[in-house]
Amino acid sequence: MKKLVSLLLFNALLFAYTSAFAQTDSAAVKKDTSYWTAGGINSITFSQVSLKNWAAGGQNSVSINGYLGLFADLRKERQTWENSIDLAYGLIKQGDVDFTKSDDKLNFVTKYGYQINNNNQKWFFSGLLDFKTQFTNGFAAADMDSVISTFMAPGYLVLGLGVDFKPSKVLSINYIPVTGKFTFVMDERLSQLGAYGVDPGSKSRAELGSFLRVKFKDEIIKNVKLDSRLELFTNYVENFGNIDVNWQNGFVFKVNGWLTTNFFTQLIYDDDIDIQVDNNNDGTIDEVGPRVQFKSVLGVGATFTFGDDRKKKE
Repeated sequence: MKKLVSLLLFNALLFAYTSAFAQTDSAAVKKDTSYWTAGGINSITFSQVSLKNWAAGGQNSVSINGYLGLFADLRKERQTWENSIDLAYGLIKQGDVDFTKSDDKLNFVTKYGYQINNNNQKWFFSGLLDFKTQFTNGFAAADMDSVISTFMAPGYLVLGLGVDFKPSKVLSINYIPVTGKFTFVMDERLSQLGAYGVDPGSKSRAELGSFLRVKFKDEIIKNVKLDSRLELFTNYVENFGNIDVNWQNGFVFKVNGWLTTNFFTQLIYDDDIDIQVDNNNDGTIDEVGPRVQFKSVLGVGATFTFGDDRKKKE
């Protein structure tokens, strides 16, 4: 119940922030400077299955997911400064089992660019900071008392300098040949286990490598908007050529002014993250090693855009 209350409060705060932003963003932007564009999207999706005397069997279930994405971008003369934050949280309850977490994300990105040639608006020198973690504990599916992740365990920080190629307003290709990737495991027990690639007992791990980030955001067909981000990293020192992959896609299918169908996917492959596999579903771990991780979230609910995102859609 505490988890459900937390999620409802989380979404209430999102909508309160959205409403406040929507009422003040136009005046604030005009009063401040024309160099900034800002906006975002806020959605809540809900699903329920209720069964009574259902001959075919099954279980009652309830799920709710909240998402908030905000951005604020500066473009002034030869300078660009792009900032975004993505927050997501979801819960699901099936049968008599208590609510468990189904989605959890906190991702902040800031990128500064300086136009290389005053006559060419496609190429920029760039600096990037990308931070990722989660809000609450995650548990093993077979043991709800076993914490396998929590806030800042893991946490990921990417810092680097490189070049940014922007062939159009909807596509950005950012290559950073000198990148520092830092993995944090601040939980003592997970640190002692050497989770997420850190040495046992250590709270962090630093890597030097090469990083590529491709971002695409546009309405691909009428009433269907895609926000796609692909991130690739390889370590120069350890296992050079092994590529860590993080690919996120968000589809928003517009039904009317506020009702939408949302479909989010995320594919992860990290050579330093070991996944325990129970091939026979008998509680015995048969294999341990890196695996492709995939998550998808599909829901129908209320979605509100505001600021510059709203103006673009209108």
